[in-house]
Amino acid sequence: MSSPSDIVGAVVEPVLHRSLAELGLVESVTVDGSAAEVTVALVVDDHPAVSELDGRIAEALSAAGIREARVRHTVLDDDRRTAIVDRLHAGGTVPFSDPASSTRVLLISSGKGGVWKSSVTVNLSLALARMGKRVAVVDADVWGFSIPAMLGIDHGPILIDQRMIIPPVAYGVTCASIGFFVREDQPVVWRGPMLHKALEQFLTDFYWGDPDYLVVDMPPGTGDIAISLAGFLPTAEAYVVTTPQAAAQRVAQRAGLMFQTPNIKIPVRAVIENMSWFTGDDGTRYELFGAGGGALLAEKLDVPLIGQVPLVSELREGGDSGRPIVVAKPESEAAAAFAGIAEWVETHRPTKRRNAALRVG
Repeated sequence: MSSPSDIVGAVVEPVLHRSLAELGLVESVTVDGSAAEVTVALVVDDHPAVSELDGRIAEALSAAGIREARVRHTVLDDDRRTAIVDRLHAGGTVPFSDPASSTRVLLISSGKGGVWKSSVTVNLSLALARMGKRVAVVDADVWGFSIPAMLGIDHGPILIDQRMIIPPVAYGVTCASIGFFVREDQPVVWRGPMLHKALEQFLTDFYWGDPDYLVVDMPPGTGDIAISLAGFLPTAEAYVVTTPQAAAQRVAQRAGLMFQTPNIKIPVRAVIENMSWFTGDDGTRYELFGAGGGALLAEKLDVPLIGQVPLVSELREGGDSGRPIVVAKPESEAAAAFAGIAEWVETHRPTKRRNAALRVG
């Protein structure tokens, strides 16, 4: 039987995603009958997940018959903090570019704005998280960043040792966005080199901790960001979002074909159709934006149409309130559509990954 110290040591630290023992954060564990007093060190004094950490410790000890756990906290000194950062954070390297990386990178793309691509990104990410997957989101829509607000994130990332950035978490999903560094009323007027550098920092300076999925919200259309991400993330998979109307489908097709160009060469895996229909109170489906656009686009790109998301007001309201529909109304028709898309993504893994890796710095 494991000792109380071993039980506490096996608890996974919720921000760094490593066991407390591996990180050397267990200071002491004393047991008196059915009660335990535990002291653990925090990496920073403004640790964003103290209550979650304490809950994990209490739950682990409870499973071993220790009904009461009192958790105290200290804060690492500079030397121990630096040692942890040295161990966890290579710096200057995109971890997801390594062919040996277990993280699947999903690029959520669209030909034009207004198809609620970011909503698809957020709700697909949450649907994957509800399946027990560790998910990270990069808001690469630098000009139209919206992911933090959609996830209800009201605080920025944490900087550790002046070189490793811990992304904030919402509903179990971590997130990086330019929105953490500029004001809502501040336009991002950048040329290609600045965009390239910002994306590089998202991928190299943030600590992601080997998620199962990295979901990237692409800007609409084609251009510098797509080219940069193709270099940073050569093993990525692209998913193209469209609406049913013919005009949207024609523009989305350009985004899909962009991934096939010689300087990108990222496989398009599937099409997702958004705003497919509205279901009235009488149960009748109304195809407000036409029909067939998703299926036609899938045919032209020679990939499957893996989901049709209905148009519901709660989908828009959830994005505005920071309570996405997959979380707020998991039993809804739209949430079920995202669950089906997530299930397809999880069960249809690519058979080949490109043997490429990129060192940046």
